[in-house]
Amino acid sequence: MAENPQLFGNGMPVPFYGEMFVLARDGVEFHVDKIPSAPGGQVKTKGTIYLSNIRMVFVPNKPVGNFFAFDMPLLFVHGEKFNQPIFHCNNISGFVEPVVPENQNRALYSTHTFKILFKEGGCGTFVPLFLNLIASVRRYNQFEAQSAANMAPRVDPLQAAQTPVDEMMRRAYVDPNDPTKIFLQQPAPESQLRRRNYHGPADNA
Repeated sequence: MAENPQLFGNGMPVPFYGEMFVLARDGVEFHVDKIPSAPGGQVKTKGTIYLSNIRMVFVPNKPVGNFFAFDMPLLFVHGEKFNQPIFHCNNISGFVEPVVPENQNRALYSTHTFKILFKEGGCGTFVPLFLNLIASVRRYNQFEAQSAANMAPRVDPLQAAQTPVDEMMRRAYVDPNDPTKIFLQQPAPESQLRRRNYHGPADNA
């Protein structure tokens, strides 16, 4: 995780080289702990989740203290679980390891617990894409580690950029009750998000 990654003026995360944004989902409630810049170290607020082939980025509707965004590299996410409670909204919970700056002591950085709550609309588009993408990222990283058996396993979040997402997006099911916006082409920083408004596999726009 990295707090307050770089954003464009409209709140869109500034992409890394080779990064491809897959979707954006607004109207979610996001919980995360151990945030030094937030009051009490806890963030519980609404905003937008951006998902790419490298990471998830949560951008709140309004800053919480000095908390403006939260970057979660997919390779650092673990223990993710899709929850469907009877009396509460569907959500994804999990853990994310911190991105430790060079020359810093790892023991000073704690694992974060996060939760993404879908309070506005369904999640039939977001959840399958998220779970499939994170599984693909892990398979690719495992392959890379095995290919470099004589070297220490690589845990570089940017290596996730090599995972193919085009096929995954073409086959994505669109839940009409899920307001997730899928990027048919990479958005310009100030462009409006486009959303598919039909059922079935996606095609290339």
